[in-house]
Amino acid sequence: MDGIINLFKPSGMTSQSAVTRVKRLLGAEKAGHCGTLDPMATGVLPVMVGCAVKASEYLADHDKEYLAGITLGITTDTGDITGNVLSEYSGELPGFGAFAAAAARFAGKQEQVPPMYSALKKDGKKLVDLARKGISVERAPRKIEIYSIEPGQDDGGFTIRVACSRGTYIRTLCEDIGAVLGCGGCMRSLERTGVGMFRADESVTLEDIEKGDYRIIPVEEVFGFPALRLPDFFDRLFSNGQEIYLKKIGLNASPGDRFRIYGNNGFYATAQVLDFPDGPALKPEKYYISAPMRHKTT
Repeated sequence: MDGIINLFKPSGMTSQSAVTRVKRLLGAEKAGHCGTLDPMATGVLPVMVGCAVKASEYLADHDKEYLAGITLGITTDTGDITGNVLSEYSGELPGFGAFAAAAARFAGKQEQVPPMYSALKKDGKKLVDLARKGISVERAPRKIEIYSIEPGQDDGGFTIRVACSRGTYIRTLCEDIGAVLGCGGCMRSLERTGVGMFRADESVTLEDIEKGDYRIIPVEEVFGFPALRLPDFFDRLFSNGQEIYLKKIGLNASPGDRFRIYGNNGFYATAQVLDFPDGPALKPEKYYISAPMRHKTT
């Protein structure tokens, strides 16, 4: 029961509630997620089960993809259609051409101020909890990158399909597009269509899991660095926390390089090459199987 489930979170459920449901359905001792989705949002929510929760930091760094609907002419306190209306535009709303041109301006590297309605914390308190009390605090802008932004249309109006870096807030992007157009805007819908290697068209629902129709993805599949099988003697040392000098195993690598480590029972750890007084060496980062399965010193 160690691995990752590519869950498609339904609307109206918090990310944590979805994880709790998965944990209960699988009878798992540990489960977690990375990359919180708002309750109104749907889409890809990788759920880490068992020892895979140790990969949360790595998964959080993955790029994201979204499909968002935008309502022009309205601004709200939450930045989405569920919030209280702050302003309504009385003029003629822009057409698709103007919308597409405004959206295109946001492609590339930039700084973005996180919204108050977010899971970020200030002095240990979530911004969203402060916002619900009517409290607004200063937020420092954060560097993000929008790799691509594709404007479109659906039955509800205009849409954007976005590929972006970690930490990008789509509701803020919708507001910013509305501001550029001079009419205001807010997010009316949001689907996360991708998180790194996890795609919406390959995801499973809570109902699928309940029926047993799902796959637990081995945690090593999410790491994009090479596999390495150490000789038995060095494998025993490494599995007990000892760094392994590259010159002793004939490995050609540079400081900063990372590897997936395999033993007799398959994948069990990640490692990074670091500089030591006697030269570069492989240093264990995290072990991804239970301690009794690793080698024991005698």
